[in-house]
Amino acid sequence: MDGETGDGQQEAGLTTGEVARRLGVAPTTVRSWDRRYGLGPAGRVGGRHRRWTPADVALLERMCALTATGVPPAEAARLAQDRTRPSAPPRQPEPGDPPGRPAAASGRAHAGMRLGDARQECRGLARAALRLDAAALDELLNTAVETYGLVDAWHEILMPTLQAVGRKWESSGERYVEVEHFLSWHIACALRRAAPPVANGRPGGLVLLACVPGENHTLPLEALSAALAQRRIAVRMFGAALPVEALIEAVRRTGPAVVGLWAQSRTTASQPLAQHVAGMRWGVRGSRRQAAVMTLGPGWAGKPVGGTLRPPGLAEAVDAVEARVHG
Repeated sequence: MDGETGDGQQEAGLTTGEVARRLGVAPTTVRSWDRRYGLGPAGRVGGRHRRWTPADVALLERMCALTATGVPPAEAARLAQDRTRPSAPPRQPEPGDPPGRPAAASGRAHAGMRLGDARQECRGLARAALRLDAAALDELLNTAVETYGLVDAWHEILMPTLQAVGRKWESSGERYVEVEHFLSWHIACALRRAAPPVANGRPGGLVLLACVPGENHTLPLEALSAALAQRRIAVRMFGAALPVEALIEAVRRTGPAVVGLWAQSRTTASQPLAQHVAGMRWGVRGSRRQAAVMTLGPGWAGKPVGGTLRPPGLAEAVDAVEARVHG
């Protein structure tokens, strides 16, 4: 909560860790900027503990904005400390810039992305992603998942940040593609780190997760897989664009309690495929089993599939799977 746990602490300012989370950098980066460039706070509590005032944080925010444009850290520190200068220097036009766009306006586009009223953690993640700062991004992601829990972190922090990056990409002439890929990969890694190993589970207690053919958006399934692992539910993840024949064979081989089919686009959401999987039965005669099918993702919107589950979000999907596996 930005370090404001009481009037005394609010007056004292933020700790280095709180400032780092707000800015989207590692605490070691903040300390390094203090040591190398004199960007540290003047105030201390009890003569020992460093506390950052709003003015101190504003200085670091200018430093972050400048380094995000590619300004070397030493020069960025000098410019940040000179309040008479603009927060970011104009850059020269680059190949691929729309003709006629002023260089200064183009430079401002690098300084950050609009996140509306999203959590402060979103801004930190976005800044780290824009700088392609792997260490800071991993630290911020781990902290978000540990602090809020995987499901809440996904809904309130990770997804809003991904959506902001997507909007930035769409509104800037398809730039920042590398940022989107970079952020997605690190989020996937954080989700896997948060997932404990789970034993094979009892027969019929597995969950099979796959993207439908032609669908490559696996990240929401990564989140579901990790959340189920935290509930000690065994998952078999098949990832992107699983061919129809392979999906059917995987269902037959694993005998799952639940099959989750993700479709991001309406063009990939196949009602006949979902109905076919929902109708599959296997096992010995007289004791045949059947999986519950969950249609997941925005591609299924407006495409009701009889006999399937349609949870609206990650939390509901986890609860539905748990009820089916343990019910």
